Amino acid sequence: MSSPAAWLERHGSLGVPLFRLFLGLTLVYGTQDNVFSREHMLEFSDFLAQNGFPAPVFNAHLSAWAQFVCGLLIAAGAATRPAAAVMVINFVVALWMVHRNLPFSANIAPLAMLFGSLMLVFHGAGAYSVDAARRRRTSPAVQSALAVKQSLS
Repeated sequence: MSSPAAWLERHGSLGVPLFRLFLGLTLVYGTQDNVFSREHMLEFSDFLAQNGFPAPVFNAHLSAWAQFVCGLLIAAGAATRPAAAVMVINFVVALWMVHRNLPFSANIAPLAMLFGSLMLVFHGAGAYSVDAARRRRTSPAVQSALAVKQSLS
């Protein structure tokens, strides 16, 4: 009988996709009201204006749509590193402009998004992802087979 630790070792590659799903779907959930409701987007714009953001309407759309689209990409594991890098920038700006004078407890959610995004920038999407599927399709063996096929044509 194997131990729980051995089972976790064998299935360790599931951790990153589970984390990606959580992070990505949290980003989507947190912004879908702004993306699908003009009224909510304008409220977000007013919030940004109150916090000193320039061009608050533009920046509200930019931030909400970036979080929504990057959340979908991260959840799927597609263009994970670039999407996560966009979220790093988004949450550094949010923490600096809005959260820097708030107590730590008020910053936990944006810090979690920032550090989760940093983890994905450094680690990538993991084995179960669109990114990994693309890499498998363009592996050196596949590339050399395609080169041989093209040279025979």
